[in-house]
Amino acid sequence: MKKFSRRARVATGGVVLAAVAAGTFGTVSANADTSAQARPAAVKPADTVTSTHLSIAAATEAAEAVLDAAKKENQRVSVAVVDRNGTTLVTLRGDGAGPQSYDSAVRKAFTAVSWNAPTSELAKRLETAPNLKDIPGTLFLAGAVPVTANNAPIAGIGVAGAPSGDLDEKFARAGAAALR
Repeated sequence: MKKFSRRARVATGGVVLAAVAAGTFGTVSANADTSAQARPAAVKPADTVTSTHLSIAAATEAAEAVLDAAKKENQRVSVAVVDRNGTTLVTLRGDGAGPQSYDSAVRKAFTAVSWNAPTSELAKRLETAPNLKDIPGTLFLAGAVPVTANNAPIAGIGVAGAPSGDLDEKFARAGAAALR
């Protein structure tokens, strides 16, 4: 082991002491501001809302139930489960499902939860309000259902890839039924 000269030890100790002092000073300075601006604003409970969300486990269970139902009928589909805000929780692309089915399932699920209605019903609304289809992220084709709790939408299950929207929606309903 190499011995350092007294000068090297003193210099090294000085550098270490300076580094510790600088770190301590920075920490104290960062914590020293206790003005009202530094404190987070307190919000009254009356100014907040609580919402119910589907768990990842439940979303996965629903998605797997969709794929099981489709497999029993030899259909290759993709399924998406989105939360109340339209954020994707789970997507599963079944073996052999077409490449377009993934995005379509997500957009159908988003549409169902946004209007709290099956997309087969929403597709009929296009006859009287054709501009609905122009809303970003939506897809007004049969194949998705909302999931509700206390009559409020908390998720949407969208399915795409079967030969018809009716079949897609049948499988989506199987996923929703798995949650009950």
